[in-house]
Amino acid sequence: MPSEAIAAVRPAPQKRDDIPGWFFGLDRAAFSHLLSAQTAAGVTGDVLELGSYLGRSAVLLGDHLQPGERLTICDLFDSEAGDADNAAEMTMSYRKTLTRSAFESNYLAFHRELPEIVQAPTSVLADGRIPAGSCRFVHVDASHLYEHVSGDILVARSALAEDGLVALDDYRSEHTPGVSAAVWEAVFTGGLRPVLLTPMKFYGTWGDAGAARRTLLERDWRAEDYTVDEDTIAGHRVLRLNYQVKSPAQVRSTPRRLALDLLPPVATRATRRVLRTLRERRALPPAPSA
Repeated sequence: MPSEAIAAVRPAPQKRDDIPGWFFGLDRAAFSHLLSAQTAAGVTGDVLELGSYLGRSAVLLGDHLQPGERLTICDLFDSEAGDADNAAEMTMSYRKTLTRSAFESNYLAFHRELPEIVQAPTSVLADGRIPAGSCRFVHVDASHLYEHVSGDILVARSALAEDGLVALDDYRSEHTPGVSAAVWEAVFTGGLRPVLLTPMKFYGTWGDAGAARRTLLERDWRAEDYTVDEDTIAGHRVLRLNYQVKSPAQVRSTPRRLALDLLPPVATRATRRVLRTLRERRALPPAPSA
């Protein structure tokens, strides 16, 4: 079935998690916190997203728009890519599912009006159609190719106001070395100051990184089962947020606990002994080979 037909028959999402994508809970919390803090501080400005897939992050960005602010989405969607490398990446990852109609359907399930959509390679935004200094937040999640990401970072820098924030996706994934190269090049030679690192995204600013970090630390992340650490990178302090790793005892399944509770005492003790023996055997070093 063609992707357009799939999009036409796919039911509208009932909740945001129904939208396919890779925009996970920790980054949703970070986006919401930073955008809400900007609004509370009286910071205004437009929001820009380069690469949106099916709208999971765009819907959240739209949640935080204030009167007079504009959300602009730039994505190829189901258009043809402008070069062979980008076309190959899209064919491998997105071509069967990514359509503009699917994005619009998902977005309109939660908002009355669509954002401004630029259906084109993100490089077209280098023409200045996004006014310089007009944005308070930019999310970059388009191509994974070094040359394209470098250009997207330059677009973000031009678009952002003095203390605006940029979130860059896939800065550390093993399959996206081009993103890593472009991000860290921007830090070491382009004046980008790191603010926050999560497993998926790099958050930074060309403005006051310290103020953004203080804003993040106003929230008790540990109470929400996240870890909070701090590092220094080339003289820049940066926060790290991650998911807490629970011990095996904490994540033992409810059905297993229930089964043990319902067994007769003798059987329960025997089962626990077997499980303990298996755990101990797994902890032993392998036997030397003959």
